[in-house]
Amino acid sequence: MVETEFLNWLNILIAVNRLLSSAVVITGFSLVIYILTHNLRSSVARVFSTLTSFVTLVYVGDIVLFKVTSAAAALPWLKMQWVAIAFVPTAYLHFSDALLATTNDRSRLRHVSVWFSYLVGVGLVGLLLKTDLLVREAVYRQVATQLRAGPLFWVFSIYFFLTVGGGALNIRRARRRCLTPTSRRRMTYLALAFVAPALGVFPYVMLTSVEPPLPSALLMILLLIGNVGVVVMMVIMAYPVTYFGVLMPDRIVKQKLAQFLLRGPLSAIVVISLLQTIPKVETILGLSRDTVLFTTVVASMVLLQVGITMAQPLIDHLLYKKDRDEIAWLRHLDNRLLTATDMQQFLENLLSAVCDTLRVTTAFVAAIDGGELHRQAFYGNPKEVKAFLSSCDLGALVQNASEHSPRLEILFNGVTPVVRDGFWIFPLRANSEETTLGILGVQAHKDLTLLSDDEVEALVILISQAENALADRYLQQNLFGALKQIIPEMEAIQRRRGTVRYAGSPPIQPIDESLIYAPEFPQLVKGALGHYWGGPRLSDSPLLHLSVVRRALQEHDGQPVKALRAVLLRAVEALRPGGERKMTAREWLLYNILELKFLRGEQVSYVARRLAMSESDLYRKQRVAIKEVARTLARMEEASQDENEQEQNIIPEKS
Repeated sequence: MVETEFLNWLNILIAVNRLLSSAVVITGFSLVIYILTHNLRSSVARVFSTLTSFVTLVYVGDIVLFKVTSAAAALPWLKMQWVAIAFVPTAYLHFSDALLATTNDRSRLRHVSVWFSYLVGVGLVGLLLKTDLLVREAVYRQVATQLRAGPLFWVFSIYFFLTVGGGALNIRRARRRCLTPTSRRRMTYLALAFVAPALGVFPYVMLTSVEPPLPSALLMILLLIGNVGVVVMMVIMAYPVTYFGVLMPDRIVKQKLAQFLLRGPLSAIVVISLLQTIPKVETILGLSRDTVLFTTVVASMVLLQVGITMAQPLIDHLLYKKDRDEIAWLRHLDNRLLTATDMQQFLENLLSAVCDTLRVTTAFVAAIDGGELHRQAFYGNPKEVKAFLSSCDLGALVQNASEHSPRLEILFNGVTPVVRDGFWIFPLRANSEETTLGILGVQAHKDLTLLSDDEVEALVILISQAENALADRYLQQNLFGALKQIIPEMEAIQRRRGTVRYAGSPPIQPIDESLIYAPEFPQLVKGALGHYWGGPRLSDSPLLHLSVVRRALQEHDGQPVKALRAVLLRAVEALRPGGERKMTAREWLLYNILELKFLRGEQVSYVARRLAMSESDLYRKQRVAIKEVARTLARMEEASQDENEQEQNIIPEKS
């Protein structure tokens, strides 16, 4: 009886550890994908992804080893684990060095030691695959299949702890160099969580290399504690890493990470839990196991997404303790803003109601923009509406609408409609102001004074709604116009915000105001291409100051114009598709426009004929092509800046 209960508890511990190992793999894989897609430019993020990948590979092996039934089947997976384990201390040292480099503490000695540790990792893999000096044959056990320790295992253990310990000292040094509370707090998170993934890997190696083996229950409990710690600490480590190399506000970074973790890894872990916990029997409540499993998985996914959405206020409360009111207002604003399609649909519904009320077939709303009428929406016959707007004299129409008709003013609460070309025209004004925003046109089929009281009341309400809609449209356009003007300044502020102060930094650190972030960057590219063979927009172009151009100077006799021309050529050639060139093929269109129009300097008419397209279409496609060149040039500039940063990392350590 006691033995049966022990086996039940042991099986539960094994199942829980298998589930936690799956959680580590899901979390690690998810964090690598998230960080590489959001922080690829950051060296810290790239190295953290490398470290997380090695740790994840170890736990992939754990999941497989729970299923193997012999030592021979386990041997390839155990060696795969050891390949990852051999590089874990190296990745730790590299990660800590990258963090120190971000604090302006760069050392040639540390840089060399990092690459030396990679060579050590390669040597360990060689010992693993070719000799028995590091580990020996596999030993199969139900709870933990293992490799026996070789003569050099304890040497590896000393190397492992010394390297990880050196990385921890680097993290501590980086934390001391932080001057702001925010940067110090984030570095503290890294310091606290730094060694957990290593301990989640190394105890597995150490414990399964000891003879005689540990009791099964004790081993499972220790692995359970380690697995829980690894999952939690990987997330804690990833949190501060997500801030490196991004220009978004902190609240956006936190929001994106939280939403990703909840809707990605958490959802996947729930599915894996159901797959592993639903009993493997033929029927459950008269249904096949597959039916119950599929139903449960689908229901849990839907309910989980609904639960996350319903818990959003609580999540916001935890994430935005100081800015809750402002965040709530911004979200309210986002839900209330009207797009052009929203406005058109609203006005179409309103015009439909007007036509139903007055029993007419055609109505329209037109806004005044730049002294002209522009149709916003219509209902009924579009030809009648177009004919009216094309022949309408806006000045005379507004003047007639301003002339008082006491009878109609009383009828329509101060609005004076006029009849023109078969339409009743109602001026639309902004909240009792004299400024006319537009007009509401309704097919004139009878005298307005003959309308019933109910029809008049309904029409007055609909006119008021149309006025409010146009007023909101103008206010929103003004708001968007103001935002477009300040967006460059906002982006510059975000770049300045991302410049953290560290000990030893100059009083005012230079901020990278690279042209690639400027809104006029595509226009500068267009100007330089337009004067590709000579002209002030090339010889005096601000693009001459790009890092990628300065790096090309040596290859072009130190002449900036030649260097810029060569860089532009590289950007254009990067858009060239593979295979044989075809003048009219869609995939060749952008490259052909750039090559004919700018690199050869051909006339627009000639280019249009060669590409079998109209000149107006050519101009549209040319704008797209220039934007693509600008994007390519921006990527080249980012790569050049990264190379400069890496070169700056390799400098002698200051005494």
